[in-house]
Amino acid sequence: MNSQISLLAELSWWNNLIRTNPQDAKAYIRRGMTNFKLAKIAESIEDFNTAEKLEPSLTPYLWQRGLSYYYAEKFAEGANQFEIDLTVNSHDVEETVWRYLCIARFSGVYEARNTLLEVRNDRRKVMQCVYDLFAGNSKVEDVLIIGEIEGKQGRFYSYLYLGLYYEAEGDLQKSQDYIGKAVSYQLEDYMWYLACVHQKLRGW
Repeated sequence: MNSQISLLAELSWWNNLIRTNPQDAKAYIRRGMTNFKLAKIAESIEDFNTAEKLEPSLTPYLWQRGLSYYYAEKFAEGANQFEIDLTVNSHDVEETVWRYLCIARFSGVYEARNTLLEVRNDRRKVMQCVYDLFAGNSKVEDVLIIGEIEGKQGRFYSYLYLGLYYEAEGDLQKSQDYIGKAVSYQLEDYMWYLACVHQKLRGW
């Protein structure tokens, strides 16, 4: 409840800033992120689109819009956003995995795995293990073990991406279980809010 009140206050702050600075592209991105945290997906996409119109050079950095596209079930647009993002950040496991997740939703897991882009040397061992899982080169147990070794944040990321992995695989019960575990790790992290949004939109 307190988190919701805080987010509403944050939204009000960005509304006021945009009202007085309507050409501030980065303010629209920040408001879009706040809208996303509130599960206002359509509004978040609108803000990210406005930011892009004001400053077209931002396009390959709008990873937040890719996440919003996923929850708007605009999977082709999401995959395209992450592909563009990877032109400036080719070693990002998360954007590579989110591209996979989008493709899996409109073309199936087989196609997603066959078109998985190569990523190496993510400094976070848990994310490297997550990548290997999506590539078919590691097991769920491996992700959990590495997540445990990396502490609270590692456990959170292992649970979040296992929840997303099982959603792509069509096992909604396991997806629900792991997303619920991720939500229990309250972090001041955009991806923690994403886990909360995921849970809310799925009615879990």
